[in-house]
Amino acid sequence: MNVKQALELVGNLSAPSKMPCQSWSTSALRCITGAKLAKVKNSICSTCYAMRGNYRFPAVKSSHEKRFQSLSNPLWVEAMTKAIEGTESSGFFRWHDSGDIQSLFHLEQIAQVAKNLPLIQFWIPTREYSFVSQYVSKHGAFPANLTVRLSAYMIEGKAPIELAKRLNLTTSGVSKIGFTCPSSAQGNKCLSCRACWNKEVENVNYKKH
Repeated sequence: MNVKQALELVGNLSAPSKMPCQSWSTSALRCITGAKLAKVKNSICSTCYAMRGNYRFPAVKSSHEKRFQSLSNPLWVEAMTKAIEGTESSGFFRWHDSGDIQSLFHLEQIAQVAKNLPLIQFWIPTREYSFVSQYVSKHGAFPANLTVRLSAYMIEGKAPIELAKRLNLTTSGVSKIGFTCPSSAQGNKCLSCRACWNKEVENVNYKKH
């Protein structure tokens, strides 16, 4: 399998303008916990950025669905590994600038890609605490180069810090707790900041957007 074939299989990679690297995403409509939270007032998902703007364009919707469908392909891990290895030069990668983990198997696939590419630092934010807990129970720990951040449910609500500590993970939320993402003061871009990928940063606080 070459890089072109790999990219075709996984539905290509995305290039969010904020990020210093590529990402891979699915539709926010496919979120499991997020779809429920979207109906809850003052939840972070109720104002989800991935439900508006460019994410509503037909081409983006089509790409998201193709990526979602690719998850059932038995060659997904091989293809994703090849796609990232062949196109990502920054040394970083983000999972899910839109969408979320779909199952324990999906999370295991993501972890395997990280194992296959030890020189790349991966970050995934998620509200699927159950799948993450199942993974840790089954496998013990995530790969060293995969930072999993348990994301808070509510705006100004407490991040799941206790659960994250039990699982040896990190958190994020829309609050005033911990490190604050500097992107709003620098053109909505990460620029040199890599806090989200850094396991030493216990909680990243984002502004509502």
